[in-house]
Amino acid sequence: MVNNKVHTITKVLPFIANYERELRMGGDIRKRGKVEKATEFVERMKKIHEKAGAALKKTQEDIKRQADKERKKAKD
Repeated sequence: MVNNKVHTITKVLPFIANYERELRMGGDIRKRGKVEKATEFVERMKKIHEKAGAALKKTQEDIKRQADKERKKAKD
């Protein structure tokens, strides 16, 4: 893991440089509770990404519709 290795130039863990605290490692990933929490997180992030994607698509369509109003038809 990159954030858990001392940088050769700064001599500091990148995680400590970014977050001013030690990177906590550990825990038993085989425990069912941990997996369920991770699954909940993934589902929540999927919903957030879907909502953000839908909002971006709607905005893109709105901008295109507005721009198309100003466009003139090409002469043949």
